[in-house]
Amino acid sequence: MVRDMTHGTPLKLIFSFWFPLLLGNLFQQVYNVADSVIVGRFVGVKAFAGVSATASLNFMIIGLLLGMCSGCAIPVAQAFGENNPKKMRRYFANAIYLCGGLALVMSIATALLARPILRWIGTPEDIMAEAYHYIVYIFAGMLATMLYNLGSGVLRAVGNTRTPLFFLVMSCVVNVALDLLFVVGLHMGVTGAAVATVTAQLLSGILCMWVIFSRYDVLRIRGDEWKPDTGYIHRLAGMGLPMGLQFSITAIGSLILQTAVNGLGSDAVAAIGAGGKVYTLFCCPFEAIGATMATWCGQNLGAKRLDRVREGVRVALVVMTIYALLANIAARFAGEPLVRLFITDGSDGIILNAVKHLRMAVNFFIPLLSIFIFRNSLQGLGFSRIAMFAGLFELVGRAFVAFVLVQRMGFDGAILAHPAAWLMANVLLIPAYFAALRRLEHRPEYSLARTAIRT
Repeated sequence: MVRDMTHGTPLKLIFSFWFPLLLGNLFQQVYNVADSVIVGRFVGVKAFAGVSATASLNFMIIGLLLGMCSGCAIPVAQAFGENNPKKMRRYFANAIYLCGGLALVMSIATALLARPILRWIGTPEDIMAEAYHYIVYIFAGMLATMLYNLGSGVLRAVGNTRTPLFFLVMSCVVNVALDLLFVVGLHMGVTGAAVATVTAQLLSGILCMWVIFSRYDVLRIRGDEWKPDTGYIHRLAGMGLPMGLQFSITAIGSLILQTAVNGLGSDAVAAIGAGGKVYTLFCCPFEAIGATMATWCGQNLGAKRLDRVREGVRVALVVMTIYALLANIAARFAGEPLVRLFITDGSDGIILNAVKHLRMAVNFFIPLLSIFIFRNSLQGLGFSRIAMFAGLFELVGRAFVAFVLVQRMGFDGAILAHPAAWLMANVLLIPAYFAALRRLEHRPEYSLARTAIRT
């Protein structure tokens, strides 16, 4: 199914696109949640802490690849808005070369360097083995991660969110089944959880690419369209690298914070990990609306409809603000039972700190939703570098907490890191979004399009 988002009611279009993405994000989280729940319940709190200690490092490395895949889908969406299928296919072909090459190089380098990096960030020795055995297999499977994220990104660029969701649900079931087989049945510990995750991602990636090439004539690359083109690669890199660096820069801030938390001991690592897993589930609607706005803005930019860009962003802000308020209430009532899904043999102190971390985060969900909407809208409009600089602002916020507040306040200081980062990012993103629209409106092609719409 192909969905044109340049015509029709914004509210209906946005949320018919958003809902499958939301389900997809929820099932995507099941990968990590399944690993964490099964490891925490069947291997123990130390193993859970080991997996949690890799989260920031995982996001820093994998985030570069995810951002590249997401960025490469934006020129495809813009070409779709322009109604230029050949251009779409050439962007897709060159994206395969660019993202595939990046995934291969990163996979080899990070798998070799995983242990030194874990030592550099101060991973506690009592969880070092678990952290290493988990992350090294995740890094080795980056080509599988690339396949799914590029395939699903291209399908979303032409308005199809249901097909990636279907395959993601299927692979999620496989992931849980393999987790139970490897971790519980074969006693492979955290290594089994990592192998299960990579295998499931590989399945979903292969299925996405199969659908693209077998059922989407508009995306089926032909003949000389497979030829690498430096102009196309340059444009894709110009969109993808800033997005990837934005993810990685944000993760560097989290990694700095993780280093500070590691210094507080494995109980603090477990509490931060459990609270973070729960609030990440609550954040799935924000991630889904972000991906939606990137496609919405990309297609409408291609169609020269800046009026629809503005209207779509307003709709997203109103609805997501209502959700953020409801999520805050839900997290307060359901926080402790959700945290206990991950930790069964930990102390009451770990549970209380995890719930404290969760409640602090949900208090700042409105600044967080603002980041997702404005950052992804800017990316869809072609201003990926601004999003990268917003990542630098987040880095400053988290670094301040890590170097100052954690030293003075301990765990209570650590839970202020995400709110500080979100507030800092908005300082740049909100004015940058409005400045970008004003800049586009002064371009002749958009002025002519606006005049044509009014007449």
